[in-house]
Amino acid sequence: MSESPSIQSSAEHLLLVRAGAPVTDDGLEDLDAAALAYSERAEQAGPAERATLRESLTRLCLPFAGRLARRYRGRGETFEDIEQVARLGLVKAIDRYDPERGSFTAYAVITISGEIKRHFRDKTWGVHVPRRVQDLSLEVGHATVALTTLLSRTPTAAEIAARLDVTVAAVLEAQESSAGYSPSSLNAPIGTGDGAAEFGDLIGDFDGDLEMVDDKVTVADLLMRLPARERRMLAMRFYGNRTQAEIAAELGISQMHVSRLLSRALSWLREAMLSDQPPRWEGAESRSERHPMQVEAVREGSVVVARVRGEVDRDTAERMRLGLRHAISLAGPDPVVIDLSGVPLLDAAGVAVLVDAASAASVAEVPLSLTGAQPYVASILSVTGLAGLLDS
Repeated sequence: MSESPSIQSSAEHLLLVRAGAPVTDDGLEDLDAAALAYSERAEQAGPAERATLRESLTRLCLPFAGRLARRYRGRGETFEDIEQVARLGLVKAIDRYDPERGSFTAYAVITISGEIKRHFRDKTWGVHVPRRVQDLSLEVGHATVALTTLLSRTPTAAEIAARLDVTVAAVLEAQESSAGYSPSSLNAPIGTGDGAAEFGDLIGDFDGDLEMVDDKVTVADLLMRLPARERRMLAMRFYGNRTQAEIAAELGISQMHVSRLLSRALSWLREAMLSDQPPRWEGAESRSERHPMQVEAVREGSVVVARVRGEVDRDTAERMRLGLRHAISLAGPDPVVIDLSGVPLLDAAGVAVLVDAASAASVAEVPLSLTGAQPYVASILSVTGLAGLLDS
């Protein structure tokens, strides 16, 4: 069984008195004299006796360490933890004490206080903060309390900076960093009950752009399937914020042509985004990129077929007109069929060419019809009244 505290205290008291430590009038040992007596006895004692003397002096000084620990209560740490740190500092002070350097009590105060401050600085911060900011944060806290008492109000950052002889920016940094000492838990419950929300539920919001990541990746892949000209036009319009007129001037085409090309490219992108398999791009192939529009007249039995390939606009309309006139002259009395399956775009100039071809065929008494029009071209023919020439 362990001895009672009273018996232990008596034994320690007797040991220290025998060691030469005087007793004050209130019954408390003089720590300086006790430490001096311990040092003198420890030099001549063996290991076992030295350990006993060390333990006795430590027990004698425990109340002193407790009083120092109580100075740091109410700073976010439990008193038991602070007291344990203070006792550790006491042991270090006893082991490192040198009587030739002065008072043991003064040395113990410095050692224990330093150990406690080091504990607060290195072990109790919930977020990593530089040491200089930690130290300044404590000084700012003490200065704030002192100035509040003196001014009867909360001091400003400039007043605290003047008292501590630091910059206002340093004070603001310390005040902001002090929130990292004991950060709130994201899992802290808000309200009561089993279904109470947590603090983290109140922070942040849903990122609407996150749902668009898949769409952006898909569009980027689809853009690479478009011809270089269409990609360039889309980039100039939607990334460069260029007007259609500016794009037309740079590419050397009409503004109407730019509008139709953009509309066709966007329609294809929209359809490709909504389908599992991207539709075939009906634009000009590499050959027709070098030769924007071609007309090939071929006799197939009793019919002359004029196959048109490429985009028909202001720049290529004349070539199409000459090609269709050649097909009509080649047919004689036989019918002429204009195959538009290779025409992805037809503007007003192309419509005028078809009207001219219909007039020329009527004068030559040659039956004329259209076939293979793509949906976009068919809609243009319907609006202009040329749909009647399409084969059903």
